[in-house]
Amino acid sequence: MTLKVELKPGERIIIGESMITNDDQRTRLYIEGNAPILREKDILTVSSADTPAKRIYLAVQLMYLSKEISKFQDDYFTLVQDIIQAAPSTIPYVTRISNHIIADQLYKALKEARALIEHEKKIFAALNAATADEKK
Repeated sequence: MTLKVELKPGERIIIGESMITNDDQRTRLYIEGNAPILREKDILTVSSADTPAKRIYLAVQLMYLSKEISKFQDDYFTLVQDIIQAAPSTIPYVTRISNHIIADQLYKALKEARALIEHEKKIFAALNAATADEKK
């Protein structure tokens, strides 16, 4: 199956183990094969992984892009234990992510990790609102 990707000027994409940067005009790529592909908007860096859910996303991203998934599994499971202890409401998300990893569906695991980040944002917003109410 061929994947069609349109890149904006200057947009980056990872295909396999290569980072590709588009030139100064819109480009359309047709990609065939099984190499992992991530658009710039879906790429998380170590410095931008500044919350527990984002660190889980980064671990899954590294598994997805790597040929050696086992290198990142210990870190992943440590991060999972930490977030579950801090916020039990994350268990369904973590369960779905882990099930996708076990089934070797790492792109689906990434999508679920993105949903975990959104859930975490709601948790932080609720905590901030509760803290603001206490200060009144």
